[in-house]
Amino acid sequence: MSLLTVGSVAFDAIETPFGKTDKIVGGSGSYISLAASYFAKKVNMVAVVGEDFPQESIQMFQQHGINTDGLQIKKGEKSFFWSGRYHNDLNARDTLVTELNVLANFDPVIPEAYQDCQYLILGNLTPSVQKTVITRLNKRPKLIVMDTMNFWMTETFLGELKEVLTMVDVLSINDEEARMLSGEYSLVKAARKIMGMGPKNLIIKKGEHGALLFGDTQIFFAPALPLEEVFDPTGAGDTFAGGFIGHLASTNDISFENMKRAVIYGSAMASFCVEKFGVERLASISAEDLEERVQEFVNLVQFEIEYA
Repeated sequence: MSLLTVGSVAFDAIETPFGKTDKIVGGSGSYISLAASYFAKKVNMVAVVGEDFPQESIQMFQQHGINTDGLQIKKGEKSFFWSGRYHNDLNARDTLVTELNVLANFDPVIPEAYQDCQYLILGNLTPSVQKTVITRLNKRPKLIVMDTMNFWMTETFLGELKEVLTMVDVLSINDEEARMLSGEYSLVKAARKIMGMGPKNLIIKKGEHGALLFGDTQIFFAPALPLEEVFDPTGAGDTFAGGFIGHLASTNDISFENMKRAVIYGSAMASFCVEKFGVERLASISAEDLEERVQEFVNLVQFEIEYA
């Protein structure tokens, strides 16, 4: 089943307690597409970069089976750039530099060959761009998953964000964003309030504390895998989302039971992402790596109870 991914393809410069990088490939669209490519056979990317974006990085996407026909390359312009520094616990970070460049006027063009998409994931972009993508599709996909962030929950953009929420099936945000969007501290109450805005399902990511999946009457919790080394959490949430929708697209099953499995696969992919800087680890996962990592998640939560 064809999957359309829309997000930023960018440069990041990252500093963590374990090291720092110069400009490396990042952006929500990069993480989502690479993660999804390990599951879905047909991943179509829509994004924009500048003339400075290296051809070898585009080839890296293509080598993972990602169709880059929808990747706009703006001549004479620069790619989106973000630089950040993480604190010792890796749960907090400071943004040092943000240069929108080509992303400032991103007009998502959907190639005709992408119009048959049955699964759509909208990475973190302005709500107006996310809405534009949906309205430019000739036919509504079977499932629309959306990611967003606290910046779009401010008074300036909140109206636009709420409009897009009425158009999607699954929203993926973190716990801080869920509380901000809903005005509720309890994540259960927050989920009900947010789902009342439109999404049928809600994923609340809790970083090193796992993720919650909410359905109409059901809740599922997946832990995060305890790792010996975490180098860079950048893109972990996007990688999670890519693994989540990649599994759904590959199985063509959007039941809550299958979404539970998709959360585990998304969590497994995110656990790979943090092991190296940027997309480096995501570019080199084997089928055996993925199978072993998923089994680690199964072993982490599997137990039996004997009743007297």
